[in-house]
Amino acid sequence: MDPLYLRCSGKALLIDFSTGEPAMLHFGADLGPGLPDLSLLGDPVAPSSLDIPVTLGLIPQASSGWRGRPGLRGHRNGQAFSARLRAVSVETPDGAGRSAVITQSAPDAGVTVSTEIRINDGGLLQLRHTLDNDGPDNYCLEELATVLPVGRAATEILDLTGRWCREAHPQRLPIRQGTWVRSGRHGRTGHDSSLLFAAGTVGFGNRHGQVWAVHLGWSGNHESFVETIGDGRSVIGASELLGSAEITLAAGASYETPWLFAAYSDSGLDGISDAFYAWFRGRPHHPGARSGKPRPVVLNVWEAVYFDHRLPALLELAESAAGLGVERYVLDDGWFRGRRNDTAGLGDWYVDEQLWPDGLTPLIDAVTGHGMEFGLWVEPEMVNEDSDLARAHPDWIAGPARPAAGHASPGPRPERWRHQQVLDLANPDAWQYIFDRLHALLGQYRISYLKWDQNRDLTEMGHEGSPSVHAQTLAVYRLLDELRKAHPDVEIESCSSGGARVDLGILERTDRVWASDCNDALERQTIQRWTGVVVPPELVGAHIGPTSSHTTARTHALSFRAITAIFGHFGLEWDVRQLQDSERSELAAAIALFKDYRALIHSGRMVRADEADPSLMLHGVVSHDGTEALYALVSVATSFSEVPGRIPLPGLRPDGSYRVELVYPAPGIGHAFTQVLPPAWLSSGVEASGRFLAESGLPMPVLNPEHGLLLSVRAITDDTGRGV
Repeated sequence: MDPLYLRCSGKALLIDFSTGEPAMLHFGADLGPGLPDLSLLGDPVAPSSLDIPVTLGLIPQASSGWRGRPGLRGHRNGQAFSARLRAVSVETPDGAGRSAVITQSAPDAGVTVSTEIRINDGGLLQLRHTLDNDGPDNYCLEELATVLPVGRAATEILDLTGRWCREAHPQRLPIRQGTWVRSGRHGRTGHDSSLLFAAGTVGFGNRHGQVWAVHLGWSGNHESFVETIGDGRSVIGASELLGSAEITLAAGASYETPWLFAAYSDSGLDGISDAFYAWFRGRPHHPGARSGKPRPVVLNVWEAVYFDHRLPALLELAESAAGLGVERYVLDDGWFRGRRNDTAGLGDWYVDEQLWPDGLTPLIDAVTGHGMEFGLWVEPEMVNEDSDLARAHPDWIAGPARPAAGHASPGPRPERWRHQQVLDLANPDAWQYIFDRLHALLGQYRISYLKWDQNRDLTEMGHEGSPSVHAQTLAVYRLLDELRKAHPDVEIESCSSGGARVDLGILERTDRVWASDCNDALERQTIQRWTGVVVPPELVGAHIGPTSSHTTARTHALSFRAITAIFGHFGLEWDVRQLQDSERSELAAAIALFKDYRALIHSGRMVRADEADPSLMLHGVVSHDGTEALYALVSVATSFSEVPGRIPLPGLRPDGSYRVELVYPAPGIGHAFTQVLPPAWLSSGVEASGRFLAESGLPMPVLNPEHGLLLSVRAITDDTGRGV
């Protein structure tokens, strides 16, 4: 078989078949149009080792001498534990060197594995395997991993970790011989999940260094890993983390892995973002792709009223929000039967007749009458034990024991989490009930948006006594898919105690994610920055919360909260009825400012500076033609320096001419600035080349901690309208 050489956007994947096994030779920079004779480029044979060169296969396996983590683990009642997969076919369906299907067979083990590979515009790579059980009896699958080679120049690992209200925080460690594994056993993606799992050259940053990064598009249990074996080769990869005997394939049955998404960059993490953003925005179902509608400004009423759902107050909120320029109004938790607090009612998805004698129609009519869309909060995957549903169908509650129909679970249930249990959606009756209730609500009311929450880990997740995280995840996907098919104009947000389910599996079925339950602008600076390495801002909910944060009690100026929220899918979570006149004027101006820059923020290239001063963070969005940009400079702590010095503005066309202006906040508003005398350009603007702005930068004002500013940059044009 000829080598497989997939290329796009300066990136390439090279697979050789000289040994009969798909050998992963290269993933990284494009290698050019010509290839040498790969049969001459095998590794040497070291002393005290196998007598042949060891192949790093598309699915690494011991039968080829690979002594690292195997790509496939499984058996037939303890037998056929070591597959000898060899290539039997390679198909290139597009004929353009952009996709392939490689099929390998191991007749002695009775399995066939087909691997689908795509390289997309922007260079983002996608891989997934399908394993078929060709044998006459059951095959117990323990793991089927997807891996890629990492260049030997990589010396550091970067991944993300976190907790509730502190998601997506980076951590680094050196690559050493051995394996670094991040396991997620939450039954959902997890607050501590590494949305980004990367290896790179020493000190790689936002704008420099080589980086190899992967993401598993899966919302259930999973593992990501970097491994370096004794011969010095390193791989990066991920797999679904399966429970004991969770996947037992009958004769003729198959298992499909989640997609592994992989990116390479020789220009730091911003290059990784470029690849992921190009893939997201190239999807035909990306928000706004068909409708052309911009992402609406949102008001979520949760931090305004919590469970206090009185119609007069909600109508006042709607009127106040509309006057500020809000475009979508979301009624949060508390609207359904028995829901006066978070201990009861989940599962009873009927409008509470006591609270809403006329249903939701009066509120929806008022909201839409103000020109806003109406959205509703739901949590379909969970159930309170204090609910009509749990009392009628206790056997629908997931757990480790096999339930008896119509009776309480015979064994102990999992411990409650936020007073909740998990509804077993692998049970077709439970799945159908949830689908029917949501389908009825969306059919009865003018609901344009669902905030779809999921507020607990799936501990001891079982269906009829067997592990069922895999089945539950697929059931949730099917529920979302069927609802979207029935109601294609309804947008859905994925929320999971904030950012506990942010992954490309759920984002294939939803229109945005809630990055965190924390609206504290200081915390959000880090959360949004690192979520945004993979997920573009139009898909990341970012709201202005109250002056004093609900989750941290930290107090921030409106300008800082607004500057933080602008770089996302912008919204409010605040009782805007209570604003002072000055606050209301500033908030209305901030909303108008977001609308002015919304198209740029939701289409441009994200750039992040490598700041020398850890107290400062600079990021921005630059249009793809380089004619426009918006930057935020944020002070997150006190600095060791008296003045910030010259701060570069990266990402512009080096030879272009630009005008830079401060757009928010104006000097004298609030307490953002602390200097005696600001830089002169701040009041009048300044003109400079893109090269000057990137290499020399501009002297910046002294910002008080936890404050920021926005800079608008526009290309200077001549009389013909052309950039100069």
